[in-house]
This record gives sequence, structure tokens and C-alpha cells, in this order.
Amino acid sequence: MSPTSPTTSPLSPAFAGHGHVTFLGAGPGDPGLLTLRAVEALAGADVLIAEPEVLEVVRGHARTGVSTPELTIVDEASTAAGVPVLRDAANLVMEAARGGRRVVRAVTGDPGLDGNAGAEMLACAAEGIPFEVVPGVATAVGVPAYAGVPLRDAQGADVRFVDARTADERCWTEVGASDGTVVVSTSLDSVAAAAGELVAAGRKPDTPLTVTIAGTTTRQRTWNATLGTIAQVFKQGKVLPSPEGHRPVIAVVGERSAPAQRDQLSWFESKPLFGWRVLVPRTKEQAASLSDQLRSYGAVPHEVPTIAVEPPRTPQQMERAVKGLVTGRYEWIAFTSVNAVKAVREKFEEYGLDARAFAGIKVAAVGEQTAAALVDFGVKPDLVPSGEQSAAGLLEDWPPYDPVFDPIDRVFLPRADIATETLVAGLIELGWEVDDVTAYRTVRASPPPADTREAIKGGGFDAVLFTSSSTVRNLVGIAGKPHNVTVIACIGPATAKTAEEHGLRVDVLSPEPSVHKLAEALADFGLRRRASALEAGDPVTRPSERRPGARRRRTT
Repeated sequence: MSPTSPTTSPLSPAFAGHGHVTFLGAGPGDPGLLTLRAVEALAGADVLIAEPEVLEVVRGHARTGVSTPELTIVDEASTAAGVPVLRDAANLVMEAARGGRRVVRAVTGDPGLDGNAGAEMLACAAEGIPFEVVPGVATAVGVPAYAGVPLRDAQGADVRFVDARTADERCWTEVGASDGTVVVSTSLDSVAAAAGELVAAGRKPDTPLTVTIAGTTTRQRTWNATLGTIAQVFKQGKVLPSPEGHRPVIAVVGERSAPAQRDQLSWFESKPLFGWRVLVPRTKEQAASLSDQLRSYGAVPHEVPTIAVEPPRTPQQMERAVKGLVTGRYEWIAFTSVNAVKAVREKFEEYGLDARAFAGIKVAAVGEQTAAALVDFGVKPDLVPSGEQSAAGLLEDWPPYDPVFDPIDRVFLPRADIATETLVAGLIELGWEVDDVTAYRTVRASPPPADTREAIKGGGFDAVLFTSSSTVRNLVGIAGKPHNVTVIACIGPATAKTAEEHGLRVDVLSPEPSVHKLAEALADFGLRRRASALEAGDPVTRPSERRPGARRRRTT
């Protein structure tokens, strides 16, 4: 019998009829900082009680239908002070646990260092409700790491953590007398006051200081200064006064935050597309891997479907082809899109069929995403292009018809009503008979929400990726023409020509007809743009922050 992990004990998450509570650290804001144990606990939760700041971080890992009671703030004064007090967290946790439910209580950062989870743990202990603690990346540790500010070096400097909102005079005196690194949790408009407390307690005014807001998210921003100059830096940069002055920040005081060192170690904010809002004119399902790639470059992808999928006007042809699959009419079936897989799958379900109906039939997929949709259906493709993921790439690997080895010479090709004839012509040339069947129709999607349309036309997006001529036509048709400051990236010459015909200036052209190569090309553009700004001594800005009349060069 294999040993049991403490976190997967048979007694967890509930025993003896009681509920169970998991106090879970969700980290400072980056969803990628959740631990494996956190994801496991979220998947098993009946009730998810999360601080508003991390609800979206954790909700995606909870099962469908999980209860998420909303936490409310006690009063406006606590909000203005940047310390919102959650009114009924303990009551909600205890009520759900008493009812025998598995509760996950998610907090920002780490349960033991951030927030006040300790009081809720004591309440569980007092009533005999079992609980566990899943540590998270503490805000005071994670934010400096993302800002490129090491807290210790080979000399092993002392590190002190201070919450400026609760620190008393004795605390300031102790950290002021130290020459170690001080990590201060405070608010944007209270940084200068905290710096003043440290100087008054003995720290030199020229001690380096970094201040980071929205740490570990794509809204992160870091300022370099000293204890004596931070107020002036904020004033000159028009950072303050601001309605957002109450927002929490992490300030690091000491030699580890020296600007010269941060310039070399700022790995997160120096990503090529850091903070860029990138419009992806595809559905979430189509754009999944592309959006993940954009996030790896620091971008914030925003998917807007430009086409909608509808059943064919005359379904009889599709019905005959699906019946032909079952009766052995075909040697091959070729899927050229995820939508084609979905259309066949829906027709199978309508007839009470499943993946077993593909027995004895060879299956081809035009690319990795289509292959993944087939695997999800329970079908492993026999043929996926080894090179370019396109109809041409599929034909490169498709075997010619051989009457000796192929008992049947017919291919079932379910696809869109507007698909090109490349694959059909190529298969016929290889000796195959093709049943080219309209499995679905593509129509222009409904317009996106008003705020998205306004952002497109008003320059709220930094870039847009066009993956076909139809995405250009449809996006302009349903949402309007992207603003002049928006970087236009196109997958190939034909798409670029369509964009130019619509009055758009193309900035980035993919070197290959691949969505992932297109994203790479946009990242290269962003990298060069950043390097040019730094070389000129200018601040690094996003395209949406530029003057509307600025000239841009096309890159290929």
C-alpha cells in the first residue's frame, strides 16, 4: 500500500460528519502563483469564500456550481484607508462548516502573514471544526521578487517586515536603527510619510527605495527613489495626488533596491508586451493557446469573436455523411477546424453515437488544436501535419490512394460553407474521391459590448492580431476601425492587404502563416520598441499611451 500524503489524508477534507475548512493563500495577484495543493483544494470545495481581490484568481479552479457567497465591506472609511474590513467572513465560514460542507477560505498573499485569518482559525478550533492551512506566496515577498528587488544577498542582510498602517513608534525606531532591508506594506499616498518615519528614526535620506503598486499583475508599476526624494518623484511624475492614493503598495528600503541593480533584475516589467491590451478577434476556445502565449509576453489578451457558427441550411447532406461513417462508406475523415469536430460530435450525440463509430476509419486533423478537440471527443487522429498546420501542410503528408492497400477510396470532409477548395483539389489529385460536406455555416458575430467597441475605436487597445482577411472585415463591421495608435499585426500578405484596404496601417507581418509566429512577431516588435525608448532616454510606454500623431515604421 502506498504512503498517504498529509494533504491527501483519508480524513481530509471532512470527518465524523463535520465540515472542513481550508485557509488558502492565493498569492499577491498572479494566478500562476497558486500552489498545486491550492488548486487541488479548490477543485474539491463546496463553498468558496474569497477576498474580492483574489476571487477571480481562484474561481477558475473551483468546480462548476460551487457556492461563492460575497463578502461585504463594513464602512467607507475603511475603504478610503486602504484597509477594507470584511464584515462576515468568519460567520460565513463557520455557518458553511457547521453544515458539513467543504469550505475554502481564500485570502490575498499568505494566510499566516497577510490579513487576519488567524482569528477565523481559532474560531474553527474552538468548535472542533477540522481545518488545514495551504500557504501562499506572501505579498511582501512575492511583489519585490516581481519588481526585481532581491531582499537578501550573499552577505545575508537582515530583513524586516513592517505594516505601516499598524506600526507604532517603537517599531519605527527599531527598523530605523537597523541597516538591513525593510519591506514596508503601506498605501501609495502614505509612502512619503513612512519614508519620513524611517529618516526620523535614523535611516539616511539617500537610502535607496523602490515602491511597487499592483505587484505580480500586468498593472504592476515600480518607482525608484530614495527616502529623501520619494515625495518629489511622485509629485514630478504626477503620481500623486490621485484618487488611487489609497491603493496598497510594497516599498523596499535598502541597498537591495538600488536603481542600478533593479535595471538589471527587472524581469517582469521588462517583458516585451508588458501591460499591453491585445485584441484577439477569435472565440475563447479558438484563442486559448494564443492568449496563453501572449500572457507569457506580459500582455493582457482580450478575445472578441468576429464570427458565429450556425447549422447548415439543409442538414440532409450532413446526415447522410454521418450515416455513411457508420456503414463503412469512408476510408478517411478529415477535420479542418475545431468547429468541424464540434459539428460532427453534435450530430453523433443526436443519433446516440459516440467515438466508437470511428472504428476502422482513418482520422486526419489539420493542426494541434483540432487534434486536441478530437482527443477530447475520444478519438486519436491518425494524421496531423508534421510541418505547416494548414490544408497545404495536411496534403504534404497525406498518402496517395492505393487500390491495393486502401479498400475504399472515399474521404469525408466536413467543413465550413466558406472554406477554400485547396484540400478538396489536392485530395482529388492524390486519387481520392471526396464528399465535401457543409457541416456548419459561419456568419458575422454580434457586436461586442459598448465599452469594448469604444476601446477599439478610441485607442484603448495597444495591438490587434488579425489572423485572416475575414477577421479584418468582420471586426471593422461589428465594432469599427481600430484607432491609429493601435499596433496592427497581420498573419500574412493577403490579410495585410485587406487591412490596408480598410484604412489600417500594418505594423507587424508574421514571417509564417501561423498564429503563434504572429504573436512572436508582435513580441519582437514590442522588444525593439522598448529598446529604442531606453536608448533615447525616454520612458517606456504602451502604444495606447502615445500621442495620436506619432509616426510608426512597418516591420516584417
